[in-house]
Amino acid sequence: VQGPRFRQLKIGAGHRLDVKASGVFVLGIGHGNKLLTDLYNCHLTKVYTVGGLFGKATDDFSDTGKLVEKTTFDHITREKLERILAVIQGTNHKALLMHSNIDMKTQEAYELAVKGLIRPMGKSPPIITAIRCLQFALPEFQLEIHCLHETQQYLRKIVHEIGLELKSSAVCTQVRRIRDGVFTLDDALLRTQWNLQSIQNAIWDCQLKVKTELEKTLG
Repeated sequence: VQGPRFRQLKIGAGHRLDVKASGVFVLGIGHGNKLLTDLYNCHLTKVYTVGGLFGKATDDFSDTGKLVEKTTFDHITREKLERILAVIQGTNHKALLMHSNIDMKTQEAYELAVKGLIRPMGKSPPIITAIRCLQFALPEFQLEIHCLHETQQYLRKIVHEIGLELKSSAVCTQVRRIRDGVFTLDDALLRTQWNLQSIQNAIWDCQLKVKTELEKTLG
């Protein structure tokens, strides 16, 4: 679409995806740029599916990086992997409580916990709020990771560290964001749908849930 009326149209990017990642990428158009800022201030959880491959390590933690070493992986079981995931989740839960600045003995804390609203309302390191194994078939595995303030490279490093904890090595084969706050894959437009009508429809379809989330979190 081009012409004089579109030259002042501002488009802003939400939580970015790097070149090796895919999935939900939220954009703001016009007034939507302010909503992007408001949603950022809500510190909403993002959800990823992350693929991993045991048996090798690379310089950038991805399967396309420069090979650093190869290791054995036959000793790894799903039970051992899930024990490591439980430790990661427990450690991150403590960090979440620390950065949320909430007295956990208060009624307010109880009510926020019930609503799933305990989150760091400011800058914090990356925090994983939930992590679980979706698929396990050596040497491959797939995780679902719920997180805040992450980068996709941080998630690749998590896969690398899981490999080390299991006395092996691992690289990340895929990072796909399946949810960004209130937006899911069902809301996303494929490249073939990047036209004015589809974009208008997407905005209309999401208006209510964006408004509801902002009122719930920011009042």
